[in-house]
Amino acid sequence: MSNSSSITEFLLLAFADTRELQLLHFWLFLGIYLAALLGNGLIIIAITCDHHLHTPMYFFLLNLSLLDLGSISTTLPKAMANSFWDTRDISYLGCAVQLFFFFFFMSAEYFLLTIMAYDRYVAICKPLHYGTLLGSRACVHMAAAAWGSGFLYAVLHTANKFSITVCKDNVLDQFFCEIPPILKLSCSDSYLRESGVVVVSVFVEFGCFIFIVVSYVQIFRAVLRISSEQGQHKACSTCLPHLAVVSIFVSTASFSYLKPPSISSPSLDLVVSFLYSVVPPAVNALIYSLKNQEIKDAIRKLISWTPFKQQ
Repeated sequence: MSNSSSITEFLLLAFADTRELQLLHFWLFLGIYLAALLGNGLIIIAITCDHHLHTPMYFFLLNLSLLDLGSISTTLPKAMANSFWDTRDISYLGCAVQLFFFFFFMSAEYFLLTIMAYDRYVAICKPLHYGTLLGSRACVHMAAAAWGSGFLYAVLHTANKFSITVCKDNVLDQFFCEIPPILKLSCSDSYLRESGVVVVSVFVEFGCFIFIVVSYVQIFRAVLRISSEQGQHKACSTCLPHLAVVSIFVSTASFSYLKPPSISSPSLDLVVSFLYSVVPPAVNALIYSLKNQEIKDAIRKLISWTPFKQQ
């Protein structure tokens, strides 16, 4: 029996046991991380530099890319370091910091995706009121609300988690510090207390999900009423990337947190957590740039630009 005050570090789950596979995982993670940095970085710079993209939709997309960079930078660098140096340990404080920032970025991203659904709903279903409902001040307030809500959620969960008593060992069945594997190490009363916080969070997140679903039902009904094929294509090109991002994010995260214990295993938990913590931040930029002509044009101009180009 031990408590949280006597624990100075946790041991994370390794992706592989052999040195060759560990190095292979390191290079794979490095490639994914660099791709995420490049893709999201290009979107951030393109939106910032191109005044044609200074609209609510791209303002929210810029915030999404910032959150993606933050979330993937919270998990992958430590996983890469562990694979490269053949280590598994993370300090108690480091685990708390990683849990805080991961929950902060992921929660804020989910709230932002909900706001982006509202943006698409107003743009397609109430276009005449778009400028009034989504003015610059309103957009800043909504983005700030998403970031602020994520921060409060992170503070709540991190403070609650690291005030519990740990009654088991310090081995986490995950490649980063996450709530479910930490709860498995806690005493029964601590587990119940944190479970109550998780249940409240699930209800809030389920409410956001219902809002997104209802918004898209209204959006698709409005799209079907558009007479021109070009208008339908333009509406879908702005909605489908967001819907794809939401689907990947919600499906993988929901399966990770809500899957039955009977099908749970360390290897399955590892794969599922990788899918929802690493894959969405890495592919979101690609999804948006593939379906959005304005983003592709802005990135193309950004790549072709050089300060030394002759007149």
